[in-house]
Amino acid sequence: MATIAERGLEGLTMAGLGREVGMSSGHLLYYFRTKDELLLQTLEWSEGRLGAERSALLSRQHLPVAERLTAYVGLYVPDGPRDPHWTLWLEVWNRSQNADEDARGRQAAIEGAWHRDLVALLAEGISRGELRRVDPDRYATRLRALLDGFSVHVAVGIPGTGREQVLTHVREHLEDSLLAGD
Repeated sequence: MATIAERGLEGLTMAGLGREVGMSSGHLLYYFRTKDELLLQTLEWSEGRLGAERSALLSRQHLPVAERLTAYVGLYVPDGPRDPHWTLWLEVWNRSQNADEDARGRQAAIEGAWHRDLVALLAEGISRGELRRVDPDRYATRLRALLDGFSVHVAVGIPGTGREQVLTHVREHLEDSLLAGD
């Protein structure tokens, strides 16, 4: 993951990666078949770790939904330019146009987990009266699109769109559209 973030996929060779992890390129190809498969499995591993962290944050039902929503956003948005996790996502998205059905399904499963968790959190907040009444699925779709757009800007280092600026924009959006009273 660190190598991909540092060099990008175009700078990654199986021989170079093999040297870094103490394996031959032949062994890597045996286990992963292609760079695309290596990339996707690395993303799945990374998402597994992040998914466990997200589940732990969201399961704290003693906390107000707004606090857990802030934690979700904080976990979603990259730490800064070339964030390793987001660099993986950018590489997967870039290559997904030519991906086979299995790879697309695996990518959709990762995206779906983020979406389902957000929908459940929104539905909980609405049922508790902590959030404005919205369609949780539609709101989650729109919020994730906003987060994706901002996150790409942070991950590629577009000036003026650092993590703190993005978190401020998202907080203001949530206050205006979801946390405000009817």
